[in-house]
Amino acid sequence: MSDLNFSLSGQNENPTKFVAKTRQFTLTIDEPEGLGGTNEAPNPVEFLLAAYAGCLNVMGHIIAKELDFKLNSLKIELDGDLNPSKVFGQPTADRAGYKEIRVNIIPDADADQETLDKWLEAIENRCPVNDNLINPTPVKIALKPIKVLAA
Repeated sequence: MSDLNFSLSGQNENPTKFVAKTRQFTLTIDEPEGLGGTNEAPNPVEFLLAAYAGCLNVMGHIIAKELDFKLNSLKIELDGDLNPSKVFGQPTADRAGYKEIRVNIIPDADADQETLDKWLEAIENRCPVNDNLINPTPVKIALKPIKVLAA
């Protein structure tokens, strides 16, 4: 199978609110009021948790089908802790991102424990978002200056 390319672009509406477009979808990202935002949408680290949960869900269903058991429903709970000091330019030894992400996967399935253990291992190994979170991914950030016309 050849590589797929996914892309997103967007524009800020204010210092904390960003509106992104991908395919035919619009995503709004904002911060809670306690972090200076308008609380009109999830913040970036909440979207990261949502992306992770969404990927785990898709993989869970794909792999259940491959292992030939019925996955009636799948509940996924995620939480993580981060210290916002670095975000706000305060001295800290902590990293800017999550210190740890905790995931509880709660399947309602017609499968024995051995099958569920095999299922979970396959999800962890094959989920692209999990892979991006646990392995370094090269990121290339470039500055493209806006051309200003002379007055």
